[in-house]
Amino acid sequence: MFSKRTYKYRLCLTKNQKAALRRVLEVCRFLYNLCLEHRKLAYEELGISLSKIDQLMLLPLLKKEYPTLSAVHSQVLQDVVIRLDKAFDGFFRRVAAGEKPGYPRFKGLHRYNSFTFPQSGFSIVGNELRLSKIGSFPFKLHRKMEGKIKTCTLCCDASDEWYVCLSCEVERKPLPPNEKAVGIDMGLENWAYLSDGKVIKNPRFFKKDEQALARAQRKLAPLVKGTPQRRRQGKVVAKIHQRIRNRRSNFCHQMSRAIVNEYQYICVEELEVQKMVEGAPLGHHVARSIADASWDQFCRFLSYKAEDAGRKIGFVNPAYTSQECSACGFREKKRLSQRVHSCAQCGYTVHRDLNAAENILALGLDGLGVSPRSPRL
Repeated sequence: MFSKRTYKYRLCLTKNQKAALRRVLEVCRFLYNLCLEHRKLAYEELGISLSKIDQLMLLPLLKKEYPTLSAVHSQVLQDVVIRLDKAFDGFFRRVAAGEKPGYPRFKGLHRYNSFTFPQSGFSIVGNELRLSKIGSFPFKLHRKMEGKIKTCTLCCDASDEWYVCLSCEVERKPLPPNEKAVGIDMGLENWAYLSDGKVIKNPRFFKKDEQALARAQRKLAPLVKGTPQRRRQGKVVAKIHQRIRNRRSNFCHQMSRAIVNEYQYICVEELEVQKMVEGAPLGHHVARSIADASWDQFCRFLSYKAEDAGRKIGFVNPAYTSQECSACGFREKKRLSQRVHSCAQCGYTVHRDLNAAENILALGLDGLGVSPRSPRL
């Protein structure tokens, strides 16, 4: 069994090297907008729907008409066409499902930030990335790659830092099975409460950098748009946001890896984070804290790590998990401020989140077909 794994490394570039990558990015953005314009005009004026194959066959003609396209590797240009086709596939899927369609948009100057070598045109030699028709670029190899490299993507963030993302086909190596099971209750007072009594504190990364971000944004606000001063200060703001995002991602990776390494059966709440943010009962402060907790990102990381490790993961409807007694099943409404569960029927007293984690464990094991009362657990 094989799985895909992506390794992301930061490129160590000079100004000239950044300019070279930016030129390729601009050519790709130009081609994307050009192909979108062709599709739009063909349908509006001729009633014809251009397909991905039609536009791929037009690339040689476009290279003759626009010589700058010839300066970019052919497969990179093909990938641009494929990206546009995926955007239209998503548009038609949303139309069929009755959702908000979201017609593909023309990409502005800062709305297109990556390009891909899908099969060839790149190679890795030591700590150096060699790209066809562009050049060689050193990168920080902070972790060893495994498996066979399939694709290479160059991306640029808002602070003008460049990264290479190498998608590899890696053989799965399941962890030795064990008999441990855990239920996880996500929260804000504590980031997570585990059914075996372990508590993971809420790191609150946004709160730690909130003042620095506010200062940077106050300096940005009065500056005139389009000026060099505003662009420089905009990068300062972007770097703070990037730092917060990186810390959240690193934390979620570490927590998900630790849980997958320890437990065979993992039961988690299936939270609809977006709806929780939009309908936060106590206002925007709670909504901001929910977004800062990154529960959705943690669940994504946990899912693919569990699959690779041969662990079993079950997602549970969180309804009433805080209100039901995990000892006797008696349901009683509780205010959000009530942090201790004390059952009026059986007298079981425990922290509210621990009671919820125990309920999540029982429901999750039932969904996985494992009896909570099994002696092996």
